[in-house]
Amino acid sequence: MGKALIMDIKTSKIELIKMILNIENDTFIKKVIEFINNEKADFWNELSADEQAEIKKGIEQLNQGKGKSYKEVLKRIS
Repeated sequence: MGKALIMDIKTSKIELIKMILNIENDTFIKKVIEFINNEKADFWNELSADEQAEIKKGIEQLNQGKGKSYKEVLKRIS
């Protein structure tokens, strides 16, 4: 894989994580968790320690009620 492609994938993952962190719909989050759990490849082991730490941090923020709505995220990134 080329370096540019790896960076695009990492950037896409980070953006996806940001979007998920800001979703307040419990049903959607549960579906995402179910989808990830049902995947054959365990992506978690493919993530760097930094990426895993960011995901754990995001989950903690969601559990503390610090999530943002999808509309708020769109406003911020637009």
